[in-house]
Amino acid sequence: MLVSAAVCPHPPILVPAMAGEAAPELDALRAACDEAVRPLLGGDALIVVGGAPETRRYGPDAYATLQPYGLAWTSPDDPKDGTEALPLSLSMGRWLLDRQSAGGEVRYRGDVRYQAVAFDASPAECLALGRDLAESSGRVALLVMGDGSACRSEKAPGYLDERAGPYDEAVARALGDADADVLAALDPELSREVQAAGRAAWQVLAGAHGLGPGSAPADADRAGADRADAARMDAARADEGGAGRFTGRLLADEAPYGVGYFVAGWSHARR
Repeated sequence: MLVSAAVCPHPPILVPAMAGEAAPELDALRAACDEAVRPLLGGDALIVVGGAPETRRYGPDAYATLQPYGLAWTSPDDPKDGTEALPLSLSMGRWLLDRQSAGGEVRYRGDVRYQAVAFDASPAECLALGRDLAESSGRVALLVMGDGSACRSEKAPGYLDERAGPYDEAVARALGDADADVLAALDPELSREVQAAGRAAWQVLAGAHGLGPGSAPADADRAGADRADAARMDAARADEGGAGRFTGRLLADEAPYGVGYFVAGWSHARR
């Protein structure tokens, strides 16, 4: 059962050493990420989810790295021979978790799982994956890594697209309201055109929230049945001590380089 979630962006420049002299410009964004991540460290099964070329789970020996982006950083410092590197989104998730260290001791003591979702995965696939992750343990916390549109200005990586602003505004509201319906309904084609790298990961979060694959627009004829499934999951959550809904807080909504960066925290609302 999903009990908490944090949503963070994954640009390498979030790392101060990568940003160089521009690092102070992102101080508030880093602080928001720290605030969102901290509640996940309570011992629940923690799963980091992020976009990648293919959908797959990474083993416990996989290591995070920013070497392809010009920074000699890996985590752990000395990865085992023969192990594989995490993609950027998951590497940045590991970096955010490593920031929660105090006196060299990482506060989170449980196992962390890393789950990649293909950037082009269909909404139905994303929702189904999210539901599977939520059902993989009695209490699940998700760290969801995803950037918004990269077309917010003329200097943005994807240049200016007038649809990018409204798209990101809708995502920001949904993250702040813990509105899984809006995330589940994001159009993959529009998301691709405005270069929103987080679409698939956000829809995994929507699925973990309790929505079934039928809530995707392409499978609308099954929406009633899947919403009934969601209602049953809500009832189960209520039986376990809380109402079947979440509260959300939007902690950051910025586009300093023409790319939308959102930070949000979701928590299970209890009676």
